[in-house]
Amino acid sequence: MFLAYLRYLARARDEHSLHSPFLFSLYTTVIRADNRREAAFRPIRALRQRLLNNRHSIQITDYGAGSRLNRSNRRRISDIARTSQKSERFGRLLFRLLRHSEARTVLELGTSLGLTTAYLAEAVRPQQGRVLTFEGCPQTATVARRNVDELNLSNVEIIVGNLDQTLIQQTAGLSMVDLVFFDANHRYEPTVRYFETLLPYAHNDTVFVFDDIHWSADMERAWTYLKTHPAVTVTVDLFWVGLVFFRKEQPKQDFVLRF
Repeated sequence: MFLAYLRYLARARDEHSLHSPFLFSLYTTVIRADNRREAAFRPIRALRQRLLNNRHSIQITDYGAGSRLNRSNRRRISDIARTSQKSERFGRLLFRLLRHSEARTVLELGTSLGLTTAYLAEAVRPQQGRVLTFEGCPQTATVARRNVDELNLSNVEIIVGNLDQTLIQQTAGLSMVDLVFFDANHRYEPTVRYFETLLPYAHNDTVFVFDDIHWSADMERAWTYLKTHPAVTVTVDLFWVGLVFFRKEQPKQDFVLRF
């Protein structure tokens, strides 16, 4: 990832390189905006701190690529909070994306402890939206459900089980999705398969967000596949995450932007 990050730094541009009004607005009002003082974030910050101090251990069921830092199937909640959760910075980014798009139906592939879930749920609350979040590990899902309840997020539904089965089952009743956060399995084949499964539910303003697009050669290969897919018109590489858009009015372009 170090070499990939150096390549990213050499290529990344800011708003002065953007001639598309859509991308310029997205970059200045969403990607580079600062909403850290949002009142809704205070309870989530407090919860994150409690999880970082929680030394209780749980048994991990992992259907994905696993952790590079801890290969044990028994992990402390504090370790999961420190190494497996997206930072507050990315939670705020997802919050801004959802508020900007006025999303109502959100999917999260990979709940973990539910911190990112909380940002998603708070963002769609004004639109009376809902978050369907998928977690493969039963014990992790139990912790996440407790955290969601503690934050009083009644618009969250946690689906537990192997995503290879639960995703198809749960999306059968949907008509469309507004945003999907892909953070479940950091390998090429599952990433592409989940993308293809959810693609029929995407509309013109849907956003797909892919986590850790430079995490491995497998994920970089998956990111290349997404950029070249005929249904995709615009992609934004922020190194840690990649944004995928389907706006038919936009010319096909790939952007590497500073975050």
